[in-house]
Amino acid sequence: MSTSVLDTSTGSTGPSAAGRHLRDGAFGNARNLVCRECGATQELGPFYACQECFGPLEIAYDYPSITRAEIEAGPKNIWRYQALLPVPTDIASSPNMEPGFTRLLKADNLGRALGMKNLWVKDDSGNPTHSFKDRVVAVALSAARELGMTVFACPSTGNLANAVAAAGARAGMKTVVFIPADLERAKVLTSAVYTDSLVAVNGNYDDVNRLASEIAGEEEGWAFVNVNVRPYYAEGSKTLAYEVAEQLGWRLPQQVVVPVASGAQLTKIDKGFTELARLGLVEETPYKVYGAQATGCSPVSAAFKSGHDVVRPVRPDTIAKSLAIGNPADGPYVLDVTRRTGGAVEDVTDEEVRDGIQLLARTEGIFAETAGGVTIATLKKLVETGQLDPDAETVVFNTGDGLKTLDAIADRVGPAATIDPSYAAFTATGLA
Repeated sequence: MSTSVLDTSTGSTGPSAAGRHLRDGAFGNARNLVCRECGATQELGPFYACQECFGPLEIAYDYPSITRAEIEAGPKNIWRYQALLPVPTDIASSPNMEPGFTRLLKADNLGRALGMKNLWVKDDSGNPTHSFKDRVVAVALSAARELGMTVFACPSTGNLANAVAAAGARAGMKTVVFIPADLERAKVLTSAVYTDSLVAVNGNYDDVNRLASEIAGEEEGWAFVNVNVRPYYAEGSKTLAYEVAEQLGWRLPQQVVVPVASGAQLTKIDKGFTELARLGLVEETPYKVYGAQATGCSPVSAAFKSGHDVVRPVRPDTIAKSLAIGNPADGPYVLDVTRRTGGAVEDVTDEEVRDGIQLLARTEGIFAETAGGVTIATLKKLVETGQLDPDAETVVFNTGDGLKTLDAIADRVGPAATIDPSYAAFTATGLA
């Protein structure tokens, strides 16, 4: 494939992208960009908004003929699904973080605690920077390279900052990361260790995102992974769906519970399941998709419960900062997916989030960050309110490591006792 990048003032990255010719196979089996609202198509390039209606763009494919055996023969990372992503066939040879193929744990202890018979946890804390963001960043990095971009950047609530900073360092690209100034200290440190170009912005994520969009429109060659190369970036989330299906023995779960920030992860998991069925890699069986939000930032949950199609922006106020996006770009599409599949969107308080973190840790030995606490607490609420079938096979997604958000539980956990070093003192604790 050889194509030229459009010079457009709508959703483009600026003049540097215009006229650049892409190498053959630069985006694998990706055919073009297509508008999710009006269906208009557009050439592949650093564009994220439709020229016709300003709707969001996503990747369309000439789907290949591919077998399970061919996938299983691939590397133990997301590049085993290279044929289904907008990346070149030689992607595995480029310096990258090689994320993915994280563990899928049978969660029988948690299942018993919640009265569920068949529960799994997809634990993405095992990725290189300990969150699912390594998946999406890896695909965005490939796009940035192929489009000739020179600066790798993002606005972030923390996990994405970690992933972009690390991937940019590994790729040898200039990297600039923008974060809200009040971000958790651990997430600041775990980004700053990779780059000296970490910028703290006085404002919330939505303020940071607006600044990034302005810079993307003004500066040449900047690839903001979740702004102007967002269509490529978002495709990385599909690999969660691919891995779950493969790890279950090439079948789809009956229910999934997914945390919602921008909402892109939830919609792309749905897209991944749909693609696998379309390609004949799994049997097309029904599944329900559930979204999880913190009550302090729950615009999608509020819209779902009220029956509205419009997601009204909110000002976030929650300990789950990685989900604190008050104006989620994919919010309306989350409503579409959850309603179409028979799922729901629910929210939980910060205290319930802390309960969820401890419940997962004390039943399955998985220490989740606050987003994982949101997901587990929401799962519990969905079961208790009868919205989710406790007997159906269910997968919940833990998207990040609890070591990044220690403050969330710092005042809840600690030594059961402080004693003198004697057997008598120990027996007095009642722990013997």
